[in-house]
Amino acid sequence: MKNILVSAIISTKNEESVIEKLLLSLKRQAYKFVEIIVVDNNSSDKTKIISKKYADFVFNKGPERSAQRNFGAQKGKGEYLLFLDADMELTPTVIEECVKIAQSSSFGGVIIPEESFGKGFWAKVKAFERSFYVGDTAMEAARFYSKKVFNELGKFDETITGPEDWDLSDRVSKKFDIGRIKSFILHNEGTLSLWKLLKKKYYYAKGARNYISKNKISTFSPKTISFLRSSFYRNPEKIIFHPILFCAMMVMLFAELVAGGIGYCSTAFFGKKNNL
Repeated sequence: MKNILVSAIISTKNEESVIEKLLLSLKRQAYKFVEIIVVDNNSSDKTKIISKKYADFVFNKGPERSAQRNFGAQKGKGEYLLFLDADMELTPTVIEECVKIAQSSSFGGVIIPEESFGKGFWAKVKAFERSFYVGDTAMEAARFYSKKVFNELGKFDETITGPEDWDLSDRVSKKFDIGRIKSFILHNEGTLSLWKLLKKKYYYAKGARNYISKNKISTFSPKTISFLRSSFYRNPEKIIFHPILFCAMMVMLFAELVAGGIGYCSTAFFGKKNNL
């Protein structure tokens, strides 16, 4: 693994409250051959100022996350690409494990399991939901790719925002194996309210139509309707030992389903989605 460069690409927009923790977690990685590339979308806060203290490169690019990620990949010099959101933190051996498994020629991408944390009751509920998805290949998507495979498979689809991770990972999995590591990414949900969760679901659902149409996914599938996801029903012990969290999760998922349905349908009437 000596001297194999990894480009860590972070898309940002007004992330001053979380970006430093992610950048510090990258600096503390056991694997040291990492270049950090921040691609910012016209932040009005201190995101760029903080990023310049730690990142190797800070660029400005819009209009959306997929375009930012593709731009960062283009600028990156690494043999491997790691795509991150600003509200993430890496445990120390994430990149080291990814490089080790990616050295097999059969692997085109690597899944990194995620664990959520945050403040408030709804952050606990969201973390509880995410815990069901660990190991569920239908719900997890790769974040670490060979740059050669990334370019060969057409990069991120810039017409998709929200499910673009699934879209790319699905394309890669049709031609290459997708590996997975044991180390986790920690996803900082911050202080969550139910209203904030619904706004986010509404927004990303507006960008889901292209993904669903492109991949010929039924609008009544586990990708679109949370209640159809089998991972919820494979772990009855979680339901038994956490009945309050489970009931609150069901309420949240139903509310998100409604918000997502409204967002999805709105694109049929009003065309392209608008930014929040």
